[in-house]
Amino acid sequence: MPALDESNPYAVFAAWMKEAEQSEPNDPNAVALATATPDGRPSVRMVLLKGIVDEPGPDGGFVFYTNMDSRKGNELKANSRAALCFHWKSLRRQVRVEGSVTIVSDAEADAYFNSRSRDSRIGAWASDQSRPLSGRMELERRVAQYAARFALGPVPRPPHWTGGRVIAESVEFWRDRPFRLHDRVVYEWDGVSWRTRRLFP
Repeated sequence: MPALDESNPYAVFAAWMKEAEQSEPNDPNAVALATATPDGRPSVRMVLLKGIVDEPGPDGGFVFYTNMDSRKGNELKANSRAALCFHWKSLRRQVRVEGSVTIVSDAEADAYFNSRSRDSRIGAWASDQSRPLSGRMELERRVAQYAARFALGPVPRPPHWTGGRVIAESVEFWRDRPFRLHDRVVYEWDGVSWRTRRLFP
C-alpha cells in the first residue's frame, strides 16, 4: 500500500474516491450502511455518500440523506451508532468506517434537497419508506397527489427527510494483495488525534 497520510484518513479517503470515480462503472459513492436496534438486531442497506466533512473528531464525517421515518432512520433515533463499508471491486479496495451519527443542520439538508431533481423531491414526499405498500398503484397515486399539490411551485423539504453524518471513530483501508496477504491500515480517533496501526489480513 502506498504511503498514507497518517494524520488524516479523510484525505486518504478522498484520494481513493477520486480513483473510484474513474474506474467504477456505477455509483462509486454507493456504500453499505449498517444500523442496529437498541437490543443489537442489525440491518444493512446501500445508500449514497453525499459529502465528506474533512475535519477531525465531531466536526468531520461521512454524509448521507434519508427519510428518518424509515427503518434505518428509526434505528438511528434509538441507537445513534452506525458502520459504513465501501467496496470498489474495480480497484480491489474496501474502506470501513465506524462511529456515531448526528443529524446535519437544516441549512445543509435544505441545500442538498433543493439540488435534487423535482421528481426526486416529490418522491421524497410520496414514499412512506420502509412501510407496507399495497401495490405499485398506491405509490403512483401518491406521486400524482404530491405533484398536483406542489403544481409548478417549489417543493419544500419534508420534515422527516434529512441527512446523517457518520462521525468517524475508526476508518480502515483495505487493499487486495496476492495470496490473500492483503494490506489493512486502520485509523483510530483518540479524542485528540488520529492513530494508525496495521492489521493482519
